[in-house]
Amino acid sequence: MTRELVTGALEFLRTKYIFPDKAAAAAAAISARLDAGEYDGLTEDELGERLTSQLYDLCADKHLRVRTREEDLQEAMTEAEATALWHEHTRIDNYRIHRVERLAGNVGLIDLRGIADPVVAAPAFAAAMELVRHTDALIFDLRKNRGGSPEGVQYWNSFLFPDAETHLNDIFDAGTGLTRQYWTLPHLPVARYVGKPVYVLTSSFTFSAGEEFAYNLQAQKRATLIGEVTKGGAHPTDAFPITPTFEITVPTARSINPVTGTNWEGTGVHPDIAVPADQALDLAYQKCLEHVVTTATAESVREEARAAAGAS
Repeated sequence: MTRELVTGALEFLRTKYIFPDKAAAAAAAISARLDAGEYDGLTEDELGERLTSQLYDLCADKHLRVRTREEDLQEAMTEAEATALWHEHTRIDNYRIHRVERLAGNVGLIDLRGIADPVVAAPAFAAAMELVRHTDALIFDLRKNRGGSPEGVQYWNSFLFPDAETHLNDIFDAGTGLTRQYWTLPHLPVARYVGKPVYVLTSSFTFSAGEEFAYNLQAQKRATLIGEVTKGGAHPTDAFPITPTFEITVPTARSINPVTGTNWEGTGVHPDIAVPADQALDLAYQKCLEHVVTTATAESVREEARAAAGAS
């Protein structure tokens, strides 16, 4: 059975990976190890961990993973059923929006733990932005964000630009040979958040679409990033079942930022202000309060900001 699992994983690697030359070289190296008996006696969990580690050594791609499948996916289901299951999971998790708050001093805070698909999550995105629309500065906390949907990134980022004229990102798909452009959206259900400062918090845990969220805004000089260098995964993936209990996740596309001409794969997104992740919120909040003290039109808000700055 081990041979079937490994050869099945390598077949998807060869045919689906965004970098065919790397796929061929990695597959040859792992096939040699298979023939040498290196994987004999491993459980599925152990085999997935061993292959994932070796694939990273060979390809340096943090999205390339082999693993046992989640229990919910181990029963045969159609693609539509799998999508519906994932949408239900994100709904229960409040579309990955874990906190929306007006902090003292009229500063908005959105704690975003992932990037949900706007097909189902757009009303929640809009609700969050409506709650912070009257603040004088805004913080997005992405320190625990593990990624998600590129379309979700496009939707969130669109709130922070005045119109549909900002080219956010491109994604080249190896299977079709086509490049999809992502621009700010022309129509949103609530007012845009423009003309006010935005801070984005990052950590070494921030990954994938969470990184794109930050990278897009940094490239467009729309936000100041505070925290740590992110994990470094810029290749959108698909998961391919080898058996009902075992799968390989293969990057089938790559991001190309229209400003930088590259992406954050392997390097991570580098913050504008580097501090330990657990200090990032305090620093961003202080910078927001400094802005409010000097720019707010209402004296009551300036007083609130001064008091908050003194207390923090």
